[in-house]
Amino acid sequence: MIVSALATAVGINLGLTVLLISAFSLLRRRPPFISVYSPRRPYAPLESWIAAAWRLSEDDIRAAAGLDGVVFVRIIVFSIRVSAVAAVLGVGVLLPVNFMGDQLSLIDFADLSNKSVDLFSISNVKDKSNKLWLHFSAVYIITGVACYLLYHDYKYIAGKRLEYFMTSKPLPQHFTVLVRAIPRTDGVSVSDAVDKFFKQYHSSTYLSGNVVHQTGKLRRLVNDTEIIWRKLKNLKYVPYQSPTEDPPKKFLGLFGRSNVLGKYQKKLENLEENVRMEQSEATRRQEISAAFVSFKTRYAAANAIYIRQSDNPTEWQTEHAPDPHDVYWPNFSTTFMERWISKFVVFVASVLLIIVFLIVVAFIQGLTYMEQLEAWLPFLRNILEIAIVSQLVTGYLPSVILQFVSSYVPKLMKKFSTMQGFGSVSGIERSACNKMLRFTIWTVFFSNILTGTALRQLEIFLDPKEIPSKLAILASFFIAYVVTSWTTITSEITQTSALLYHLWGSCAKCCKRDDPETQSMKYHSEIPKILLFGLLGLTYFIVAPLILPFILVYFCLGYFIFRNQLCNVYAPKYDTGGRFWPIVHNATIFSLVLMHLISIGVLGVKNFPIGASLLVPLPLLTLLFNSYCGNRFFPIFEAYSTESLVNKDKQEENKPEMSEFFRNLETAYTDPALKPIQRSSGYDYDERTAPLLSSV
Repeated sequence: MIVSALATAVGINLGLTVLLISAFSLLRRRPPFISVYSPRRPYAPLESWIAAAWRLSEDDIRAAAGLDGVVFVRIIVFSIRVSAVAAVLGVGVLLPVNFMGDQLSLIDFADLSNKSVDLFSISNVKDKSNKLWLHFSAVYIITGVACYLLYHDYKYIAGKRLEYFMTSKPLPQHFTVLVRAIPRTDGVSVSDAVDKFFKQYHSSTYLSGNVVHQTGKLRRLVNDTEIIWRKLKNLKYVPYQSPTEDPPKKFLGLFGRSNVLGKYQKKLENLEENVRMEQSEATRRQEISAAFVSFKTRYAAANAIYIRQSDNPTEWQTEHAPDPHDVYWPNFSTTFMERWISKFVVFVASVLLIIVFLIVVAFIQGLTYMEQLEAWLPFLRNILEIAIVSQLVTGYLPSVILQFVSSYVPKLMKKFSTMQGFGSVSGIERSACNKMLRFTIWTVFFSNILTGTALRQLEIFLDPKEIPSKLAILASFFIAYVVTSWTTITSEITQTSALLYHLWGSCAKCCKRDDPETQSMKYHSEIPKILLFGLLGLTYFIVAPLILPFILVYFCLGYFIFRNQLCNVYAPKYDTGGRFWPIVHNATIFSLVLMHLISIGVLGVKNFPIGASLLVPLPLLTLLFNSYCGNRFFPIFEAYSTESLVNKDKQEENKPEMSEFFRNLETAYTDPALKPIQRSSGYDYDERTAPLLSSV
């Protein structure tokens, strides 16, 4: 890719980024849009949103988004620190060295816009040059900085996790265990089996058991009831005409406002009656072999989790119970064998998805080469020869296509994780985060490196010295991909889809559309994006440091945007206590080791064997560091220690509010579908009465 094509991509995305930020700054304070841009606040702050986001303390973020929100911001801060150091070294030291080399061609500043971006890469440094010692030293420096920051943040977040536990009020999930694969016996209910088993083996600490029922049909009825109730609620915004005015006209004398209201009201009453009948039957229906078992102490619950309950490992399986609001109820009907098979099916489906995306990426890579495009589309040769068209097609279009296609993958990965039978939304999203990370690394990074035209790939194998230049060519594509992400992350703050939905409801004259419910932060899609850009920054650190400033800009935008979103827009549905951080740590270690391998290969190809040899211990030392961190900090994220559990229990054992907590704990894990529902109560069919629906 030539410099002018890259500049076109940067210019377009920079303009869109400024436009979107300006639009948000203008609209966020206007009363009609407060529900879109500040759904968690009754008003929009008067001060600049950037200044407000900057002044937010860690306690403010924790109060608004929980410890997961604090960890997410910490991920961005960590990325900014590493990228800033890399940018100083890369742009301040390595980039001038690369640019002033003459391995590829002599520099012609007058024709710089038509030169390849390769001039800014290590490909332009002469083989065996002593200047390569600078690249060698930079690898050691950035590795040391990254490892220091990783250790510091791992230690800090682990401490915050312990502090979060010790200062929290009593929570149901700390006293409760999710039990699956409960063996069934003829003539004995699951409830009786649970009581008998835990009273026999946990007699002094067992509190209660709440068996899960089959409520699939009931949940569908409840969902239908909610849909009809919302439609009725929306109809209250239809403009009302007073009795002195002409009554609303009806189409063919059949359809009008009264008919619609009566139709929906009757349907709502029928659905509620069906829900009540189904609820009464659900408690008598066959129980599922799963239960939430509560204990009198946190320590007793932990023992039940980590000590195998049965001689048969496939029975009485225990795991951490999620928060009651975090439970994903539809997944409890699956058996042990079904969950095992689903894991294999999801693995195969994920591999097939990656293979499909390899084809897509191969097509996208073909767009970056003008000669390939002319070969594919010879009838467009005259159009493609126009300078601005070729710059748009090769510099901007490929990254836009890749961003667009990739935007549908997070929902698919979340669906895959749901199929695996996780009992909580947080478990589903953590699994989806891991899947998205693997998918993103393979399809966006490795696939773009491995795909391309067959001729270019053949050249690499025939002449290994071409490897640095080929990596540098792909660096220009990745730069375009990063700057396209500026627009993507800026559209996050403008809430484009929510804004369009709101405008549609405002413009519709027949009824008022409800604003969408407050959403939760999509950690499973955002964390892999951040880690991908960290991977790109580290792997291209010595090959093509020109990418580093663009990545740093992305992280800085994300820092302000997501701090604003966490406090004003998103409402947390769960809090894992910072358990996303080990994913970040392991991904960063992988990026460092990959950077080391690429650096060893590049220096070897540049006929610099001493430097390449001296880099060999670096990946081994990095893996040793990772092993130490895993042994030192990771267990804190898996389970709380006996010391913490017993101390916390002793602090609260004599508190008077604990008796009320234990009474509430016995019903905390009741399926919401079994709770009473009364949406139609308080509804007044008289059109002269407002509001039409009671607040529920």
